[in-house]
Amino acid sequence: MAFRGRVALITGAGSGMGRLATQRLAQGDVRVAAVDVNEKGLEETAGDRASIRSYRCDVSDREAVDLLVKQVESELGPIDRVVNAAAIAPSGLLLEQDTDLIRRLMEINYGGTVNVTKASLPGMLARGSGDLINFASLAGWLPSLQLGAYSATKFAVVAFSEVLYHENRGRGVRMVCVCPPKVDTPLLEQAKAKSIDASPMIQPVEVLDAIEESLEGGRFWVFPGKGTRWVWRVRRFLPGLLWRRLHQIEEL
Repeated sequence: MAFRGRVALITGAGSGMGRLATQRLAQGDVRVAAVDVNEKGLEETAGDRASIRSYRCDVSDREAVDLLVKQVESELGPIDRVVNAAAIAPSGLLLEQDTDLIRRLMEINYGGTVNVTKASLPGMLARGSGDLINFASLAGWLPSLQLGAYSATKFAVVAFSEVLYHENRGRGVRMVCVCPPKVDTPLLEQAKAKSIDASPMIQPVEVLDAIEESLEGGRFWVFPGKGTRWVWRVRRFLPGLLWRRLHQIEEL
């Protein structure tokens, strides 16, 4: 494990990537604040592990997040690692999706990342140490039909995280932006869209291993899974080819 701290705060800890990240860190000498709105999911994540403490919080609520961070640091100590993994991914044609749902996606996936980061990062910067791990997605580079709203949130996370990293380089806090392809987690069940990414799903452990390798190697971007970086390059340099392929897939 690359993590050298003693306290971690992980959002989206009630399932998927957040759950696995929480349980992995809790195996070591780490106190983990597991954060989610899903109380039952948090109970399942924590089990009987004394090193995991559950906190119910809606990350889209800025005031609630500010209070959460203060509570965690009061009860567990200064936060050494933050993992922004909370997200939802309902799919659908943009003109058919409810506008309130589209806004809610942005409030959770992007706004939640902003809220938790702004509440926790200043303390790590003041101490000159810590890890900030923001979950974007390959969908933050590669838009897909029927995933427009979700992709928009992840495009926002990509931009926010990249600028934040460059604004705070050399201040002692390691930062990564994670852009995985399809991962075998419950989040994938929400997304019904067809994608140009025909590669098989990768396992959550592959993502976590890639994060640690990037942190240790001083690399900001994390593209877990075989071929993920290649798809990213296609999007950057051959966007027309990508969209032709997407429309072909939609017609199948």
